[in-house]
Amino acid sequence: MNTRTGWKAPFFTIWTGQAFSLIGSRAAQFALVWWLTKLTGSATVLAMASMAALLPEIFLGPIAGALVDRWNRRIVMIVADGCVALASLWLAYLFWTGHMQVWHVYVIMAVRSVGGGFHWTAMQASTSLMVPEKHLTRVAGLNQMVKGVLDIAGPPLGALLMGMLPLHSVMLVDVGTALGAIVPLLFVHVPQPERALVAAASAVKPTIWADVRQGLRYIWNWPGLVTLIGAALIFKIALTPAFSLVPLLVSEHFHGEAAQLSLLESVVGVGILAGGMVLSTWGGFRRRIYTTIMGLIILGLAFVVVGLAPAGLFWVALASMLVAGLMIPLIDGPLMAILQSTVAPEVQGRVFSLFGSLLSITSPFGLAIAGPVSDWLGLQVWYIAAGALCAAIGLASLFMPVLMNFEQNHNGQAAQAVPAPAVAAERGS
Repeated sequence: MNTRTGWKAPFFTIWTGQAFSLIGSRAAQFALVWWLTKLTGSATVLAMASMAALLPEIFLGPIAGALVDRWNRRIVMIVADGCVALASLWLAYLFWTGHMQVWHVYVIMAVRSVGGGFHWTAMQASTSLMVPEKHLTRVAGLNQMVKGVLDIAGPPLGALLMGMLPLHSVMLVDVGTALGAIVPLLFVHVPQPERALVAAASAVKPTIWADVRQGLRYIWNWPGLVTLIGAALIFKIALTPAFSLVPLLVSEHFHGEAAQLSLLESVVGVGILAGGMVLSTWGGFRRRIYTTIMGLIILGLAFVVVGLAPAGLFWVALASMLVAGLMIPLIDGPLMAILQSTVAPEVQGRVFSLFGSLLSITSPFGLAIAGPVSDWLGLQVWYIAAGALCAAIGLASLFMPVLMNFEQNHNGQAAQAVPAPAVAAERGS
């Protein structure tokens, strides 16, 4: 199916609608966070809102993946986007009537997280069926470009909309962009993976938990995938706090103000945008794992430089964070392309969602470690240690055949975890 011509029009019709929907969601999210900030001025309230968005992704992700593998993925995306639109419509009503309360934001954050989890898994799993394998890395680069644009333009757009419109109208903008993502899905065909036929009419359909366990077995029986996830977990634990501690680094070490923080965050967004452009144009090395490893090593070195930068040389931190942002698409893009091209289509929903849930778990764990360590040894020590760890993982990966040959060995033990008819369909595609 990936040799099929004429894939660009249907895929990019859907992709464009989704991109605009993400922009509307980011602007609405900025408006909600700012409303909470001005209303309460409480860091606890903001942390609770973040947790409301994070917990569904961690605990419901595997179930969402199993359902995506069972259901029609086009319908999943339509329903997920529709639920997000309805949630924003409810917010618009609450703001319009003056009944908006803090707990409503927690509910909406959770609903948006659930909808986003279903949508992301279905979209990524559908991409491998719509896009030829040789173009998957370039498409991943385009996705990273969108992420960069969101980081750069999302907050200013949200602030602009809040200055021009009442809050209920800002929420309606999010509703409109979500509908813009739904409409193309009503007319564009999204291919579905081949599924094993039911052996007999009386056969018992596997439970959701059985599907989740099959996804776990699929991962566990694939040494290269287990090694890849293990490496990702380690450097995620190191990197998540590094980005989260940037405000403290600017204020305490560089003695900067809000303007310096805004500049540093914008520079990261510019780097992500530029990295996405490079990846979408270049496509990376032929063996995609080399691109990911190169990006990880350079990103680690960039964070070491940030940690070593003297307080009076803020421009060094700016340059280093620009390089770090540039490397993020070169790490994430090829990694997702590898998974899309090597994981059997009928289990991609489960594998992608389990992968995402595992990485999400590392965020609170990494922050729990980074806080005391930074208070004890200083912020710069964390950046130096995290950067050195990432660079070391990248260098060590070059000497690990199970990881370096990951793409070539995807039809090995992992294939045994998938029912024979499904594997046959995958190899025949």
